[in-house]
Amino acid sequence: MKVDLFDFDLDKELIAKAPVNPRDSSRLLDLSEENQIIDRHFYDLPKILRPNDVLVFNDTKVIPARLYGQRGEALVEVTLYHPEDGICWWSFIKNSKRLRSGDIIRFYTAEISAENSDFCAEVVQKDEQDGVLIKFMCLPDDLGKKLEQYGSMPLPPYIKRDKPVAGLWNPYNDKEDYQTVYAKHEGAVAAPTAGLHFTERLLKEIDDMGVKRVFLTLHVGAGTFLPVKTDDTENHKMHAEYGVISPETCAIINSAKHEGRRVIAVGTTSVRLLESAADETGILHPFCGETDIFITPGYKFRIIDMIITNFHLPKSTLFMLICAIAGTQRMKDAYAHAINKKYRFYSYGDSSILKCINKI
Repeated sequence: MKVDLFDFDLDKELIAKAPVNPRDSSRLLDLSEENQIIDRHFYDLPKILRPNDVLVFNDTKVIPARLYGQRGEALVEVTLYHPEDGICWWSFIKNSKRLRSGDIIRFYTAEISAENSDFCAEVVQKDEQDGVLIKFMCLPDDLGKKLEQYGSMPLPPYIKRDKPVAGLWNPYNDKEDYQTVYAKHEGAVAAPTAGLHFTERLLKEIDDMGVKRVFLTLHVGAGTFLPVKTDDTENHKMHAEYGVISPETCAIINSAKHEGRRVIAVGTTSVRLLESAADETGILHPFCGETDIFITPGYKFRIIDMIITNFHLPKSTLFMLICAIAGTQRMKDAYAHAINKKYRFYSYGDSSILKCINKI
């Protein structure tokens, strides 16, 4: 399938640099009914939900996986995306061209210079597709503390932040903003952004109306931001991500499907893991492992009836996925409407709810 089929024009001014406050005051494009487009706010979500719906959330927790470092005189920016073991991580590194195996990168912050840093990593391997494998020079049990001290939230490349500079005030609160209120299991290096709109107040309202909430865990990788560089989807490589679905979650979802109740995924990450764990008859099974599922139009969904999701990049795997869910022309029309109405796009942007029209 040609990647150009999923292209559209977007004014960069519509890319959100920070979330709205409160989170649930973001806008919501309602595509829950066929042939309708309704402009709402996210706090209107209970008007769309029904008692006994099942909402499926991804409870992964983002780690501060972006690091600023120095190798000799050269400055580099490291984004971790996949652990090899306790101290070795595959990463994407800006200005990595001159890095060689054995090079040492010393990390710094606005308060700690590279010269005074006690946190560094060795370059182990470079790969044209997979990036750079680095080995942290600390004990595995200490790595989490070091990332908290030296790392920042791994925002996608279309959200610009200044590098740490001593004495420079940072007006953003990404460590809180780029985390869902229900985040639990550490391991993601990108947020499941559809969930960023939920507040404790809204979750209570949803609970009170009888909607069932269940959780799975997919540790989102930075590969979710990578552009599709091939001309055809057949040639695109998806990076694997680790996920878990418990037997309890499976039982609740399978019961809902059997009884004809709606299963609504919060985010593309929830969809990808649900579809990875479902069999051809639409039964969901417990899951613990990696998935690199790549969903494009033509796919028949086995579990979901609807999805809540943000607005995605042109020609991205995420836009392809929602086109598979709701129809390519339907989504192009919806995005044209959103652009015309000045909806805010991408991770910190507004939200939408879509009906799945391509099911088994």
